[in-house]
Amino acid sequence: MMADNNENENVAEVAETAAAVDTPSEAADNQSAAQGAEGEVQERRGRGRGRGGERGEGRGRGRRDDRRQREEEDDGIIEKLVHINRVSKTVKGGKRFGFAALVVVGDGSGRVGFGHGKAREVPEAITKATAAARKKMIRVPLKDGRTLHHDGNGRFGAGKVTVRTAPPGTGIIAGGPMRAVFESLGVADVVTKSVGTSNPYNMIRATFDALTNQTSPKSVAQRRGKKVVDLLGRGGASAAEAEAEAAAIAE
Repeated sequence: MMADNNENENVAEVAETAAAVDTPSEAADNQSAAQGAEGEVQERRGRGRGRGGERGEGRGRGRRDDRRQREEEDDGIIEKLVHINRVSKTVKGGKRFGFAALVVVGDGSGRVGFGHGKAREVPEAITKATAAARKKMIRVPLKDGRTLHHDGNGRFGAGKVTVRTAPPGTGIIAGGPMRAVFESLGVADVVTKSVGTSNPYNMIRATFDALTNQTSPKSVAQRRGKKVVDLLGRGGASAAEAEAEAAAIAE
């Protein structure tokens, strides 16, 4: 702004000088000099606006690219923060804090994973935990895309969990870390019970132990060299019911 004011003053001085002279030739020369100076000022301003506009457009493109990159990284993955633990270490200058995050991720259609990360700051710990969870996702077969195929038990350390299939409309009957797992997995109807420790790390690992033991009639039939209808018909159901249920099964 100061440079523009000085240039304007110079232009004004040249114009006044052109008006004050008596000789027509000198007046014309001074007038042309004033016009040249004014044109130079406008050209400088135009270059400044161009550079600023380019910088602004570059920043705008950078922000759009960042948003697009974040959307691509999301790719429909559900991320849930289960627990954050803060620890402190006493050093010579005071206390040094650290954070540990436990995160569960899933795609809502049969894939789920968990991970934990440690860092000096909470966002960095969550980022590490999310990256670890994405690398360790497992696939769990779902019945009708809403519940588990059969009941199961899981255990890790002092944590013991029981998961049970449920009819439509039951909802997710689970608490704490287990609810985050089933919501990320895409289960809509399930009944769970946790016995023993309430440590979120052990509860999550026990839940994943129960989920890894889940099987579907399709996988069992392939392993045994039979048809799904043969397996479902042995439970006392009629042939028509077994065929209908076998056709509805999808992992």
